[in-house]
Amino acid sequence: MKPVKFTLAALLALAPLAASAQESIIVQSTTSTANSGLYDYLLPIFSDKTGITVNVVAVGTGQAIKNAANCDGDVLLVHAKPAEEKFVAEGGGTSRTDLMYNDFVIVGPADDPAGVAGTSDVEAALKTIAGKGAVFASRGDDSGTHKKEKALWQAAGVDPATGSGDWYRETGSGMGATLNAGIGMGAYVMTDRATWISFANKQDYRIAVEGDDDLFNQYGVIPVNPENCPAVKIEAAKAFSDWLISDEGQKAIAGYTVDGQQLFFPNARKQGS
Repeated sequence: MKPVKFTLAALLALAPLAASAQESIIVQSTTSTANSGLYDYLLPIFSDKTGITVNVVAVGTGQAIKNAANCDGDVLLVHAKPAEEKFVAEGGGTSRTDLMYNDFVIVGPADDPAGVAGTSDVEAALKTIAGKGAVFASRGDDSGTHKKEKALWQAAGVDPATGSGDWYRETGSGMGATLNAGIGMGAYVMTDRATWISFANKQDYRIAVEGDDDLFNQYGVIPVNPENCPAVKIEAAKAFSDWLISDEGQKAIAGYTVDGQQLFFPNARKQGS
């Protein structure tokens, strides 16, 4: 058998493929996508297809945006649309694309001390919780969930800071830790549904408030801007972002279930379309 010979042109053509096979990127992410197990499901599919390794830093959305702004990451995947749009407008990201959605819920103990179980009016439920001084555990960490919770309190005309340290308890922790703390103190907790479905320590807790349009939870994906962060691996970052919003990526997101329940619902579209 004759040895196979490659021309210089052929070797140069193969070089990008070899580089991409060894490429790795950092995704600055909200915790819910990690806690739910979504990445454990999605990333092997993407890596097998592209050879790109994806390393996830899962923190609250506010911290994830700060990390990306400090050039500690290649892609941002979070769920606080106004903050995401501000990040892009300030040059932190190349573009923002809607990726998928689910919703928030308020969970509480079976004895339902505030009497809000079964309601779909989240602002009314929050007013009732505050009015009765029922314990409410907040993440208090500038995460996407915390940002949404603060907006809902404002819409309800309630300043929970007046109950700080009494009925309103800020954990300063992630979603899983806040759920554990809230259950330990018999508190109501607002959480994204995906984390709740995946959460193992439910005890006697159940969903008390759900179904309000104001509980909609949109996720977005943003490649970090190489003009601000020259070291960003923009080709690999764009490959990941493009795959997530492609038909294949969207079908993969829709296909992820826990206990027969779909956790995220794909709705990718270019911003402004």
